[in-house]
Amino acid sequence: MARKKIIGLLVGRENTFPGPFLDIVNQKGRADGITAELAVLGGTTELAEQYHAVLVDRISHEVPYYRAHLKSAVLLGTTVINDPFWWEADEKFFECTLARKLGVAVPKTVVLPNKQYIPEIDHVRSLSNLQFPLDWEHILGYTGLPAVLKPNTGGGWKDVYIVHTLEDLITAYDQTGLKTMILQEFIDWDDYVRCICIGRQDVLPIRYNPRAPFEQRYQISNPVEGSLREQAINDARTLVDALGYDMDTVEFAVKDGVLYAIDFLNPAPDFDNFSIKEDNFRWVLEKMSDLVLAYARGDATPPWRDEQRWWKHVERTAAPNPVQA
Repeated sequence: MARKKIIGLLVGRENTFPGPFLDIVNQKGRADGITAELAVLGGTTELAEQYHAVLVDRISHEVPYYRAHLKSAVLLGTTVINDPFWWEADEKFFECTLARKLGVAVPKTVVLPNKQYIPEIDHVRSLSNLQFPLDWEHILGYTGLPAVLKPNTGGGWKDVYIVHTLEDLITAYDQTGLKTMILQEFIDWDDYVRCICIGRQDVLPIRYNPRAPFEQRYQISNPVEGSLREQAINDARTLVDALGYDMDTVEFAVKDGVLYAIDFLNPAPDFDNFSIKEDNFRWVLEKMSDLVLAYARGDATPPWRDEQRWWKHVERTAAPNPVQA
């Protein structure tokens, strides 16, 4: 009898997505002997026989042990959503460069040296390649004012500053500590669209208002239609396909008919039904369950599977004497 294939889910504080997701995967996968459960990890050995066929990762950005486990799991044959190698390396400034090269509009962006460094960094010898002081006038000549100062990694609208003057910028920059920051042109948008992206092809554009209270940001009563919807879907697909993200959200600020990609590093996107609302929540459950089951059955191959350099040097069945987990 073939070994049962198990899909594991790693979650954080979210409480409305996990239960329904596991239920629908178990229901759909029953005929193929596929089950889904909350993953339980701890004390991983380096050649542990893999328990999970697929792992859905929604929390390793906050729990470093999970990220370490997931990278090893990929090497040993588990499909991980999203690719833990790329997620760890992905940064907003790189994404802006990538979007420009792909023909997707982004705000003018400058990456800035850190304001502070750990004590072991010698400011004279270790930072001799850094320009000091920064030419703030030149930087603002590129981005213009107002501008947005935000971390190069991370999300959730944390540590984001809207600056209107040079003095505002320096005051905000002085508060950023050890974080690497980017400064972006402020897009005074007249419309805003957030796209939920599953499997690099399924894209759900939703009108969104980041200025509203959290529970009111998704504007369900005002659907995205026509050419705006078409362009949002096309640009979102372009970005997630290039990034290899199977689970992401892509945000566009719309100004004078131009869609500017504002935030597309959201590989653990908001899936709670109270924020994205029930119809969109059902869409997410259907698309995510179909995706993980396709990977578990072997009907789909992760986009990054053959792109990792080390993969070319590893025989997929050559792990000697696998250790039981």
